[in-house]
Amino acid sequence: MNTSRGRILIVDDEEEIAQALGRVVSREGLTPLLAKSGAEALQLVRAGDPDVLLVDFRMPEMDGMELMRKVRDLDPELPVILISGYAEVRGAVEAIRAGAHDYLAKPFDHHEVLRVVFRALNERRLKLELKSLASHVRHSVPLRETFGPSEAAGKLISAIEQVAGSSFSVVIVGETGSGKEIVARAIHEASPRSKNPFIAVDCGAIPEALLESQLFGHDRGAFTGADRQTAGEFGAAEGGTLFLDEISNMPLAFQAKLLRVLQERVLHRVGSTKSINVDVRVLAASNRNLEELCETGSFRRDLYFRLNEYTISVPPLRKRRQDILFLAKRFLDITNLELGKSIRGLSPSTTEAILNYDWPGNVRQLRSVVRRAVLVGEDIITEEHIGLKRMTREPWAENELAAGSPAPGGCWDGLPLRGAQYGPPGAAGDRPCAAENRRKQSQGGAPPPGGLQDPSFQSEGVRSRDRGRTTTCLRDTMRRVPKAASNWGLAGFSRALGIWSRNWGTCPRPASNCPEPVRSTGRARR
Repeated sequence: MNTSRGRILIVDDEEEIAQALGRVVSREGLTPLLAKSGAEALQLVRAGDPDVLLVDFRMPEMDGMELMRKVRDLDPELPVILISGYAEVRGAVEAIRAGAHDYLAKPFDHHEVLRVVFRALNERRLKLELKSLASHVRHSVPLRETFGPSEAAGKLISAIEQVAGSSFSVVIVGETGSGKEIVARAIHEASPRSKNPFIAVDCGAIPEALLESQLFGHDRGAFTGADRQTAGEFGAAEGGTLFLDEISNMPLAFQAKLLRVLQERVLHRVGSTKSINVDVRVLAASNRNLEELCETGSFRRDLYFRLNEYTISVPPLRKRRQDILFLAKRFLDITNLELGKSIRGLSPSTTEAILNYDWPGNVRQLRSVVRRAVLVGEDIITEEHIGLKRMTREPWAENELAAGSPAPGGCWDGLPLRGAQYGPPGAAGDRPCAAENRRKQSQGGAPPPGGLQDPSFQSEGVRSRDRGRTTTCLRDTMRRVPKAASNWGLAGFSRALGIWSRNWGTCPRPASNCPEPVRSTGRARR
């Protein structure tokens, strides 16, 4: 848009003031459009003519504030300048909060009017250029540059391309920050609906009482404060795509209403009995397992089946480490352009740090870390700039603690931790733990009925140094637990820990027979 050809819509019920403003803007090469009422102004806005709106604050039937709200529904980027003869601070604050570009008081200075108008024209031009550029980037940048070069990213792209051309509803699952909305936008942009709106709704961010009105819309007077009719998110997405993010947070009572709309393709606005046909493709996303929620009754099974015509699983960033450096470089380049900086890249230690980090916040966290580092960095990004804590977990050998292998160097050498929990194979009933069996073997007697907590055992007086040695053995064994825990299952691991906590410090073996812990000989993790 060329500001020298800008169209200025002047709305004022006083014809003399409207004509005077028209002469002012026309002398600067702008085109004035005059309207005497809000209804007449709305017709011109629907026609797509104006670039800036100059509106009188106080008019009969429809005042400037009400007109501005309706105009924003039609064209959110159209700047509105309110003019009033009542120069009140409160009025100016309310106007700006409602979305007005500026606020002028009568009697106004012509130079001030032109200054505000030209500033509004320039801002509108920049917004339209940025919107056009963003649309061009979305259409022109290959999906590989969005997701990365890894095999996992390739499978994700194939799934997007496979379902995009259809009208299927899609459920997108993945951890928070993994890029579920980016996947949804990619599906929309590659679909026949790409020229129509893409509307994203966070189901967890809308109060339950307002959810129906927000999605389906409402009529004027439907409830207190409903001073105008709204189309809702389904109406805004007509012909396009509606993305329901974190649908697992949607209240159970509303899920039945959503199911009916998806089945019938018809909705009713709040406060209205009129049926409205809808043509919207629905994509849903969740960071929780919807099938498990169906099992627990937290999510309707019929709604899940209706939405789940196709499923796309977005892998977490830690499972696609080939993409980490690629995405970090991409975010660095974008932030360089945004901030006008020329950061050259990452130092070697920084590269190692981001590759070894698990990224619990996934791509969203990586993007935030890189952007912050570019902001505070100079020339090259160091570990200090990214602010990630190095992982301090102690390494273990690759072949250590495989399923069924013993934990060497502890009081339980000769038995895996599972054996320490259940005792030797073949024992029946409440099987004693391995420590009791060792005591039975060494002393030739049966363990006391109450196990290691039995008073008859405790009265034997286990020496304190043996307790300390037992604790050392426990630490050594626990350090080797993580790999084996996945093979035993959570229940077995938890019960083993419970036995240790009850029998803490009561290792029945003499100190001479309990060797010092053997530390892992595995390769040190860098």
